[in-house]
Amino acid sequence: MACDKGFSSSYMLLKPEEVRFFDLIRILFSSNVGKRKFVDYCPVGEAAEDVNFRRRWMIFISILAQKFLLFTSTLLLWFGSGFEMWLNLVSINKNVGRLLLNFVQGKVVKPDKASETFLSFIGNLDKRLELDSSIKYGDARYYGALSMMASKASYENKAYIEKIVGDHWKMECLETHDFWNEYQEKATTQAFLLRDKTDDYETIVVAFRGTEPFNAEDWCSDFDISWYELTGVGKIHGGFMKALGLQKNLGWPKEIQNQNDTDSGHNRPAVAYYAIRETLRALLSKNDKAKYILTGHSLGGALAILFPAVLVLHGEDSLLERLEGVYTFGQPRVGNGKFGEFMEKKLSEHNIRYFRFVYGNDMVPRLPYDDKDLMFKHFGTCLYFNRHYEAKIVEEEPNKNYFSPLGAVPMMINAFWELVRSFTIPRKKGPDYKEGNFLRLFRIIGLVMPGIPAHSPQDYVNATRLASSHVFLPSQDNPSPDQIV
Repeated sequence: MACDKGFSSSYMLLKPEEVRFFDLIRILFSSNVGKRKFVDYCPVGEAAEDVNFRRRWMIFISILAQKFLLFTSTLLLWFGSGFEMWLNLVSINKNVGRLLLNFVQGKVVKPDKASETFLSFIGNLDKRLELDSSIKYGDARYYGALSMMASKASYENKAYIEKIVGDHWKMECLETHDFWNEYQEKATTQAFLLRDKTDDYETIVVAFRGTEPFNAEDWCSDFDISWYELTGVGKIHGGFMKALGLQKNLGWPKEIQNQNDTDSGHNRPAVAYYAIRETLRALLSKNDKAKYILTGHSLGGALAILFPAVLVLHGEDSLLERLEGVYTFGQPRVGNGKFGEFMEKKLSEHNIRYFRFVYGNDMVPRLPYDDKDLMFKHFGTCLYFNRHYEAKIVEEEPNKNYFSPLGAVPMMINAFWELVRSFTIPRKKGPDYKEGNFLRLFRIIGLVMPGIPAHSPQDYVNATRLASSHVFLPSQDNPSPDQIV
């Protein structure tokens, strides 16, 4: 079959907006995926009419999930907004009892969604504001600890981010943005930049926001198993590339014109990759010694590691040379094995360190599947943490595809001890590790679905603070894989 997207001649694109129910059902009974209007499939080395059932089942699930999310997007947003408002209403009035008393007395304090004290769902799971004062610049843990706190803050509103960065961290908040997704035709990608600067050093942190729990567009990016194969690079997750700034029918041109204008002449937000690249160029040009790091939790981690991949495509050597490292937390897989080999080579050439943090049974790093049907694979240095926050340097996290019947019972037992730990950890590690009742309720979900609460920022913040510094040292100084440190 001859087909070409201009920038990719091998791809699989799912188009849920064009699917009809009975046509979706037919994909389960016909191996000819190319006949389906909602699948634009052009593989190299295999026939579009010979796709096995398991792969068709994955396409079916992906399309169905996206259709459901798009159908319920308004309801999901309404519910999420109401739930977050309730959490903040209780918090700002101290507790439920005080809220009821204030209601009776007509003294209820109402939260403002745009205020510096309003917390998202994610923020309510871990309300810590301060950096760990014992981890200073020069400590091998410093970038990891700062990156995780920035990744956690990226879920919050602009006023909150500016407040926490300026007043609590004593750093400079440079920019916060909602970026345009050309495929979803709205601003769905968020990131912010901060600067940590003294007379001795300057580090710029780019933090990409992860999936918002009640944002259907974010979940669609996660569930979209579309992929593009770039010549000499490998296959890359289509949903993540679209969120970063992939251009329709153009792919990744080195420059784009008039990115702030729509065809109708109305202003629109900038595109993530191109806007952040220009900002970094301007900031780094002012100080030859300045460096930057990229970070993100969940979906944000995927965008963080894809950003340097596009820099490589564009030959942005000057920016790559200033990239100190990439730190991701609970990051899903972003490409196939060929892409991983390509990135490991390029990161090594530019001496860029890439740490991929995985806590316990977190479900997200184990998706999309690493198997013969979905072909997604991790790469880089994986720091795996157990429930005691002991770290192992491993090639792949245990139970790499999560949904294993044999692993279900051990994961549930582990989730039980994580719930117990939430009551005991303040006595062992100090008051900074105290968990709130909302997180404890969230951990109860882990007794049935262990991979969900294990994805919360609380455990990743704890991991970056309690880990031994040895795991962050250059590879020649590191213990061998699977050695507990």
